[in-house]
Amino acid sequence: MAETLAEVMTAVGFDAPGGPEVLGPRQLLVPRPGAGQVLVRVSHAGVNRPDVIQRQGFYPPPPGASPIPGLEISGTVVALGAGVAAPLAGQQVCALVSGGGYAEYCLAEVEHCLPVPAGLSLAEAAALPETLFTVWHNVFERGHARDGERMLVHGGTSGIGTMAVLLGRLFGLEVIVTCGGAAKCARALELGAAHAIDYRAQDFVAEVARITGGEGVHLVLDMVAGDYVPRNLKCLAEDGRHVTIAVQGGLNATLNMAEIMRRRLTLTGSTLRPRSNQFKALLAQEIAQNAWPLVAEGLLRPVMDRSFPLAEAAAAHARMEGGEHVGKIVLEVG
Repeated sequence: MAETLAEVMTAVGFDAPGGPEVLGPRQLLVPRPGAGQVLVRVSHAGVNRPDVIQRQGFYPPPPGASPIPGLEISGTVVALGAGVAAPLAGQQVCALVSGGGYAEYCLAEVEHCLPVPAGLSLAEAAALPETLFTVWHNVFERGHARDGERMLVHGGTSGIGTMAVLLGRLFGLEVIVTCGGAAKCARALELGAAHAIDYRAQDFVAEVARITGGEGVHLVLDMVAGDYVPRNLKCLAEDGRHVTIAVQGGLNATLNMAEIMRRRLTLTGSTLRPRSNQFKALLAQEIAQNAWPLVAEGLLRPVMDRSFPLAEAAAAHARMEGGEHVGKIVLEVG
């Protein structure tokens, strides 16, 4: 198959940090897969908040990763690196990648790929890896969520938020979300959230207390950080867990450590992109065993917002930054 590959591809990147307008097309050499890698002819690429932060100059790619944005893709395997089994050639996959998704071709570690089952569109497939890997790890592995527990999720209609609602419902969690506005709250309830709090009109701490009869939630999935953290801790039941996965509201929080000790609270968090290939491979195995069968059965589908052509990546970023989207934004590449 290698002889059919183009030498040059179109990708979308930026030369200097800035607003969405800095994104633009460029011609790059098509990469060649190394040991344990596959080359994917990209059909769709997911757009995620880390892409925006990278474009703004605050989230550089890890060493060795492509400087081109894009952390998740779907498409067809067109070339194999050393040690990759031949049957994978020509298969449709989606993959978590460390960068390079906004391009016609993208390298992926074979152990970070998942097969695209029948009934799942390639647009939907590209919208799954980043949020599914992130939510699975932070809710079930770091957050130790168990059937019958209550979870508070901020940003309930974001890509991460909608995935947390969907997975939580499928695995027996009562999910309470916060959203900006009545319309988004209504949409979150349609997707399966047990309760939706309009943070613009209501105090989410008081609402969580009311909803839970003062008992609180067992887990908070936090994307805000900053001054939300002490408020989140007030929402937690004793022995509750607080998992931070983004810091959109600020890097620093002032906490009462004696209260954390008295109520035996656990504070943790993670970022996915810098983790080792081995860690991501193990996480992919967990997802393949526990969550991917739900995808194959049609029980788990990403909530899709809008699709933009690759050349309109700037408009996709502007929509994400505008905050009006519900679910996932993807780029149509090929």
